[in-house]
Amino acid sequence: MLEPDEVSAILRLNELGWGSKRIARELGISRNTVKDYVAAGGWTPYRQPQRKKALDGQESWLKERLRQHHGNRQELAAEKGIIVSLRTVERAVRRYRQELAAEARATVRFETPPGKQLQIDFGERLVEIGGSKVRAYLFVATLGYSRRHHVRSFRNERQESWFDGLESAVVKFGGVPEEVLLDNARALVVEHDAVTRTVVFNDKLTAFAKHWGFRPRACAPEPGPRARPRTASAT
Repeated sequence: MLEPDEVSAILRLNELGWGSKRIARELGISRNTVKDYVAAGGWTPYRQPQRKKALDGQESWLKERLRQHHGNRQELAAEKGIIVSLRTVERAVRRYRQELAAEARATVRFETPPGKQLQIDFGERLVEIGGSKVRAYLFVATLGYSRRHHVRSFRNERQESWFDGLESAVVKFGGVPEEVLLDNARALVVEHDAVTRTVVFNDKLTAFAKHWGFRPRACAPEPGPRARPRTASAT
Protein backbone atom coordinates (compact mmCIF):
# COMPACT_ATOMS: atom_id res chain seq x y z
CA MET A 1 0.00 0.00 0.00
CA LEU A 2 1.38 3.38 -1.02
CA GLU A 3 1.69 6.44 1.20
CA PRO A 4 -0.60 9.44 0.52
CA ASP A 5 2.25 11.55 -0.93
CA GLU A 6 3.15 8.75 -3.37
CA VAL A 7 -0.46 8.59 -4.54
CA SER A 8 -0.48 12.38 -4.97
CA ALA A 9 2.58 12.04 -7.23
CA ILE A 10 0.74 9.47 -9.36
CA LEU A 11 -2.25 11.77 -9.78
CA ARG A 12 -0.09 14.79 -10.62
CA LEU A 13 1.78 12.89 -13.32
CA ASN A 14 -1.47 11.52 -14.67
CA GLU A 15 -2.86 15.06 -14.92
CA LEU A 16 0.25 16.03 -16.90
CA GLY A 17 -0.63 13.40 -19.47
CA TRP A 18 1.75 10.64 -18.41
CA GLY A 19 0.60 7.12 -19.18
CA SER A 20 0.32 4.45 -16.49
CA LYS A 21 3.31 2.56 -17.87
CA ARG A 22 5.54 5.63 -17.74
CA ILE A 23 4.39 6.56 -14.24
CA ALA A 24 5.00 3.01 -13.01
CA ARG A 25 8.51 3.02 -14.42
CA GLU A 26 9.27 6.45 -12.97
CA LEU A 27 8.05 5.59 -9.44
CA GLY A 28 9.18 1.97 -9.40
CA ILE A 29 5.74 0.46 -8.90
CA SER A 30 3.47 -1.82 -10.87
CA ARG A 31 1.31 -0.54 -13.69
CA ASN A 32 -1.81 -2.05 -12.12
CA THR A 33 -1.11 -0.11 -8.91
CA VAL A 34 -1.02 3.12 -10.91
CA LYS A 35 -4.28 2.24 -12.65
CA ASP A 36 -6.00 1.39 -9.36
CA TYR A 37 -5.11 4.71 -7.71
CA VAL A 38 -5.98 6.73 -10.81
CA ALA A 39 -9.37 4.98 -10.97
CA ALA A 40 -9.92 5.62 -7.25
CA GLY A 41 -9.01 9.27 -7.66
CA GLY A 42 -6.72 9.37 -4.65
CA TRP A 43 -5.41 7.58 -1.61
CA THR A 44 -7.79 5.18 0.10
CA PRO A 45 -7.16 3.57 3.49
CA TYR A 46 -6.84 -0.18 3.66
CA ARG A 47 -10.00 -1.77 4.98
CA GLN A 48 -9.42 -5.06 6.68
CA PRO A 49 -12.18 -7.57 5.94
CA GLN A 50 -14.55 -7.86 8.85
CA ARG A 51 -14.75 -11.38 10.20
CA LYS A 52 -18.02 -12.58 11.63
CA LYS A 53 -17.84 -12.87 15.41
CA ALA A 54 -19.57 -15.39 17.63
CA LEU A 55 -21.56 -12.69 19.45
CA ASP A 56 -22.60 -10.65 16.40
CA GLY A 57 -26.30 -9.87 16.63
CA GLN A 58 -26.44 -10.46 20.38
CA GLU A 59 -25.71 -6.86 21.40
CA SER A 60 -29.20 -6.11 22.74
CA TRP A 61 -29.35 -9.35 24.70
CA LEU A 62 -25.91 -8.80 26.24
CA LYS A 63 -26.67 -5.22 27.19
CA GLU A 64 -30.03 -6.09 28.76
CA ARG A 65 -28.65 -9.02 30.79
CA LEU A 66 -25.72 -6.96 31.96
CA ARG A 67 -28.10 -4.24 33.11
CA GLN A 68 -30.38 -6.73 34.88
CA HIS A 69 -27.86 -8.79 36.81
CA HIS A 70 -24.55 -8.70 34.93
CA GLY A 71 -25.38 -11.91 33.02
CA ASN A 72 -23.05 -14.89 32.57
CA ARG A 73 -21.79 -17.37 30.01
CA GLN A 74 -24.08 -20.12 31.28
CA GLU A 75 -27.18 -18.13 30.32
CA LEU A 76 -25.65 -17.36 26.94
CA ALA A 77 -25.12 -21.06 26.30
CA ALA A 78 -28.52 -22.14 27.66
CA GLU A 79 -30.65 -19.50 25.91
CA LYS A 80 -28.68 -18.83 22.74
CA GLY A 81 -26.69 -22.01 22.29
CA ILE A 82 -23.50 -19.94 22.05
CA ILE A 83 -20.42 -21.24 23.85
CA VAL A 84 -17.56 -18.76 24.08
CA SER A 85 -14.75 -17.94 26.48
CA LEU A 86 -15.07 -15.53 29.37
CA ARG A 87 -12.60 -13.22 27.64
CA THR A 88 -14.81 -13.05 24.56
CA VAL A 89 -17.82 -12.08 26.65
CA GLU A 90 -15.83 -9.48 28.60
CA ARG A 91 -14.65 -7.86 25.36
CA ALA A 92 -18.20 -7.79 24.02
CA VAL A 93 -19.71 -6.11 27.09
CA ARG A 94 -16.84 -3.75 27.91
CA ARG A 95 -18.56 -0.77 26.32
CA TYR A 96 -21.80 -1.54 28.17
CA ARG A 97 -19.94 -1.76 31.49
CA GLN A 98 -18.50 1.68 30.81
CA GLU A 99 -21.99 3.03 30.12
CA LEU A 100 -23.32 1.58 33.37
CA ALA A 101 -20.37 2.98 35.30
CA ALA A 102 -21.00 6.41 33.78
CA GLU A 103 -24.67 6.21 34.77
CA ALA A 104 -23.68 5.26 38.30
CA ARG A 105 -21.27 8.19 38.59
CA ALA A 106 -23.97 10.53 37.33
CA THR A 107 -26.54 9.33 39.88
CA VAL A 108 -25.28 11.62 42.62
CA ARG A 109 -23.67 14.96 41.89
CA PHE A 110 -21.04 15.90 44.42
CA GLU A 111 -21.00 19.64 45.10
CA THR A 112 -17.49 20.98 45.48
CA PRO A 113 -16.29 24.55 46.12
CA PRO A 114 -14.54 26.52 43.36
CA GLY A 115 -11.03 25.27 42.61
CA LYS A 116 -11.51 22.09 44.62
CA GLN A 117 -11.91 19.33 42.08
CA LEU A 118 -11.46 18.46 38.41
CA GLN A 119 -12.88 15.19 37.10
CA ILE A 120 -11.26 13.49 34.10
CA ASP A 121 -12.26 10.51 32.04
CA PHE A 122 -12.04 9.00 28.54
CA GLY A 123 -14.84 7.98 26.24
CA GLU A 124 -14.75 6.62 22.72
CA ARG A 125 -16.84 6.64 19.59
CA LEU A 126 -16.60 5.83 15.90
CA VAL A 127 -16.31 8.81 13.58
CA GLU A 128 -16.12 8.98 9.81
CA ILE A 129 -12.96 10.54 8.39
CA GLY A 130 -12.33 10.49 4.67
CA GLY A 131 -15.07 7.93 4.15
CA SER A 132 -13.57 5.51 6.66
CA LYS A 133 -14.72 4.68 10.19
CA VAL A 134 -12.10 5.62 12.77
CA ARG A 135 -12.28 5.08 16.55
CA ALA A 136 -11.73 8.39 18.35
CA TYR A 137 -10.90 8.59 22.06
CA LEU A 138 -12.34 11.64 23.80
CA PHE A 139 -10.65 13.05 26.88
CA VAL A 140 -13.20 14.93 29.01
CA ALA A 141 -12.31 17.20 31.93
CA THR A 142 -15.12 18.63 34.08
CA LEU A 143 -14.80 21.21 36.84
CA GLY A 144 -16.65 20.01 39.93
CA TYR A 145 -18.11 23.41 40.83
CA SER A 146 -19.06 25.09 37.54
CA ARG A 147 -19.43 21.87 35.47
CA ARG A 148 -17.46 23.52 32.68
CA HIS A 149 -16.08 20.98 30.22
CA HIS A 150 -12.89 20.65 28.26
CA VAL A 151 -12.77 17.98 25.55
CA ARG A 152 -9.89 16.77 23.38
CA SER A 153 -9.75 13.93 20.90
CA PHE A 154 -6.92 11.42 20.66
CA ARG A 155 -6.09 8.34 18.60
CA ASN A 156 -5.52 6.28 21.74
CA GLU A 157 -6.00 6.18 25.51
CA ARG A 158 -2.36 5.84 26.46
CA GLN A 159 -0.69 7.51 29.41
CA GLU A 160 0.68 10.39 27.35
CA SER A 161 -2.84 11.11 26.09
CA TRP A 162 -4.10 11.38 29.69
CA PHE A 163 -1.27 13.77 30.56
CA ASP A 164 -1.67 15.87 27.38
CA GLY A 165 -5.41 16.15 27.97
CA LEU A 166 -5.01 17.09 31.62
CA GLU A 167 -2.33 19.65 30.84
CA SER A 168 -4.50 21.25 28.16
CA ALA A 169 -7.43 21.39 30.61
CA VAL A 170 -5.30 23.23 33.19
CA VAL A 171 -4.23 25.73 30.53
CA LYS A 172 -7.80 26.10 29.25
CA PHE A 173 -9.31 26.70 32.68
CA GLY A 174 -6.45 28.97 33.72
CA GLY A 175 -5.60 27.24 37.00
CA VAL A 176 -4.85 24.01 38.82
CA PRO A 177 -7.49 22.38 41.08
CA GLU A 178 -6.65 21.01 44.52
CA GLU A 179 -7.46 17.49 43.40
CA VAL A 180 -8.11 15.54 40.20
CA LEU A 181 -10.68 12.74 40.33
CA LEU A 182 -9.92 9.98 37.84
CA ASP A 183 -11.03 6.51 36.89
CA ASN A 184 -8.94 3.40 37.57
CA ALA A 185 -7.29 3.34 34.15
CA ARG A 186 -4.27 1.05 33.97
CA ALA A 187 -2.20 3.92 32.61
CA LEU A 188 -2.73 5.84 35.87
CA VAL A 189 -3.54 3.38 38.66
CA VAL A 190 -1.35 0.39 39.48
CA GLU A 191 -3.64 -1.06 42.15
CA HIS A 192 -6.88 -0.11 43.91
CA ASP A 193 -8.13 -2.42 46.65
CA ALA A 194 -11.94 -2.47 46.56
CA VAL A 195 -12.16 -3.38 50.26
CA THR A 196 -9.56 -1.15 51.91
CA ARG A 197 -9.74 1.50 49.14
CA THR A 198 -5.95 1.63 49.17
CA VAL A 199 -4.67 3.15 45.93
CA VAL A 200 -1.25 2.80 44.32
CA PHE A 201 -0.80 5.38 41.58
CA ASN A 202 1.57 5.07 38.65
CA ASP A 203 4.94 6.70 39.40
CA LYS A 204 4.69 8.99 36.38
CA LEU A 205 1.24 10.18 37.47
CA THR A 206 2.60 10.89 40.96
CA ALA A 207 5.44 12.93 39.48
CA PHE A 208 3.06 14.71 37.10
CA ALA A 209 0.72 15.62 39.96
CA LYS A 210 3.63 16.89 42.07
CA HIS A 211 4.85 19.04 39.18
CA TRP A 212 1.46 20.68 38.68
CA GLY A 213 0.55 20.79 42.36
CA PHE A 214 -2.64 18.76 42.58
CA ARG A 215 -3.66 15.64 44.52
CA PRO A 216 -4.86 12.64 42.46
CA ARG A 217 -7.92 10.71 43.65
CA ALA A 218 -9.28 7.48 42.19
CA CYS A 219 -12.97 6.61 41.86
CA ALA A 220 -14.16 3.59 43.79
CA PRO A 221 -13.44 0.39 41.80
CA GLU A 222 -16.27 -1.10 39.79
CA PRO A 223 -18.42 -3.36 41.99
CA GLY A 224 -18.64 -7.13 41.78
CA PRO A 225 -21.21 -8.99 39.68
CA ARG A 226 -24.10 -8.54 42.10
CA ALA A 227 -23.41 -5.05 43.35
CA ARG A 228 -25.28 -2.01 42.10
CA PRO A 229 -23.21 1.19 42.08
CA ARG A 230 -25.06 4.35 42.99
CA THR A 231 -22.47 7.05 43.66
CA ALA A 232 -19.10 8.25 42.46
CA SER A 233 -17.33 7.86 45.79
CA ALA A 234 -13.55 8.02 45.60
CA THR A 235 -10.41 7.45 47.58
